[in-house]
Amino acid sequence: MTGPYPIRFAHTALLDIAYEEHGEPDGQPIILLHGFPYDPRGYDEVWPLLAAQGHRVVVPYLRGYGPTRFRSEATMRSGQQAAIAQDLIDLMDALSIEKAALAGYDWGGRAACIVAALWPQRARCLVSGDGYNIQNIPASVKPASPEAEYRYWYQYYFHSARGMRGLTENREELSRLLWKLWSPSWGFSEDDFARSAVSFHNPDFVEIVIHSYRHRYGYAPGDPVLQKIEDRLAEQPQISVPTISLCGADDGVGPPDKEDSSQFSGPFERRILPGVGHNIPQEAPEATAQALLELIGKS
Repeated sequence: MTGPYPIRFAHTALLDIAYEEHGEPDGQPIILLHGFPYDPRGYDEVWPLLAAQGHRVVVPYLRGYGPTRFRSEATMRSGQQAAIAQDLIDLMDALSIEKAALAGYDWGGRAACIVAALWPQRARCLVSGDGYNIQNIPASVKPASPEAEYRYWYQYYFHSARGMRGLTENREELSRLLWKLWSPSWGFSEDDFARSAVSFHNPDFVEIVIHSYRHRYGYAPGDPVLQKIEDRLAEQPQISVPTISLCGADDGVGPPDKEDSSQFSGPFERRILPGVGHNIPQEAPEATAQALLELIGKS
């Protein structure tokens, strides 16, 4: 199933957050969060399975994607983890959602994990792509294994002026390459990619992406307004809400090579998805929806 779907806007202090909404307005809220370089199209086969069960499903465009816009030119175009998490809290407040089931992968998974860790009263449950996604920025100076490091080439590319220019001039070509490398067993079509690629032409896309990958290694300062949140995240807080971690067995950027339950203090289950790469909801929509429905049914 594909869009387009009606776009709505949640007005927060910093952003006009674009989102798509499906299902029953009075149903149990579920928020589905995309990553980089993807957009809400990744959930087109997930939300119908949730809406069919009477849930209210909200699928936002992250800052820097699609129709989401900053309300002021003066606002820092931060891509740091605290910013996307605060955006999620602000979205929930704007939509009068006190508590929601959260699902996300990549950047969206990080936002969901942070909210579940720091504001557990706002998260009914969590489905996280690749488990605990909260960045340990103070420890980022320590090199990973060479096997892991080579997969991060794009991050180091973005640390340079050449990489920023490359993303500016070749954002679709670069994003398409990442889709292929990260999901080597997923035979996505050119139409699949094109439906998401339009979201990468947001005027703030490049600046936010570059800041995100520089800040996480300490190469760019964060937004001072968000420092208190970053300080809490530096402590690597545990997640207490019921969680299912979905891991693509063929993930080309973050293969599931180790157990990741130590940061979860509540009910936790890890599921490895054969033949699935990094874009978990678009590659495994039934498994994504099933995990959410199971958790909601138990909570």
